[in-house]
Amino acid sequence: MLQIRSLAFNVAFYASLIVQMLVWTPIYFFLPRHLAWFVPRAWSRSSLWLMKVIAGTHQKIEGVENLPQGGYILAPKHQSLWDTISFFPYMADPVYILKRELMWIPFFGWYVGKMKMIPIHRGSRSKALRQAVKVARERMAEGRQLIVYPEGTRRPPGAEPAYKYGIAELYAQLNVPVIPVAHVAGLYWPRRKFLRYPGTIHAKFLPAIEPGLEKEVFLERLVRETEAACDELLIEVARDPKGPPLPQTALDRLKTLGVEPAPRST
Repeated sequence: MLQIRSLAFNVAFYASLIVQMLVWTPIYFFLPRHLAWFVPRAWSRSSLWLMKVIAGTHQKIEGVENLPQGGYILAPKHQSLWDTISFFPYMADPVYILKRELMWIPFFGWYVGKMKMIPIHRGSRSKALRQAVKVARERMAEGRQLIVYPEGTRRPPGAEPAYKYGIAELYAQLNVPVIPVAHVAGLYWPRRKFLRYPGTIHAKFLPAIEPGLEKEVFLERLVRETEAACDELLIEVARDPKGPPLPQTALDRLKTLGVEPAPRST
């Protein structure tokens, strides 16, 4: 049953993406950018609805009151495709830093281009960072919110943190608050797998880290606060006998924390 529901969700998810891009195209590209945001927001909400109805995976997001007005950096853990579509509906006018190759995908790249995202070439990290800072400063001068994944690439739940220094440079250069985001969505929507596990993805917008700290102090605090909150969420799932299976990285982390997971019921 798990395999059937997972396959059905994946088919529905990508079919919905394609159909909605085709259906909304005549409207989307003729609207001002601020009004056109309703299209990707509608797609996000419909995708999460499909996940709930077909895969049985719900979500609970706390800490929305921690999101400030105006410009800020949202810094989520990156474990899953889920964390790329679930947070921007809570933001007034978000902007992503993304690989420029994504802009070359028909329709998808055109949709992204409409929203004035920040495509970068990852060949040279220092050059890419300078480019990202320059364009991000321009975007945030418009009061937009920057979504940055501090670890850069998706990592499995419980894995050793691997935060990049680029987030500290963006924090220092842009001089805006950073909102860490904790979750363990990779337990329910794992990277590089088609299985989607039922349950509730619990995520938290943590209190803002205000601008003005030294870069090293900021980075240490970001890692410490994000990882501590992720540990709490991991323990919450581990103690639920109906929770999803735990990958080895999660089991190793729980062992380090001195937590014995509950036996799984399936």
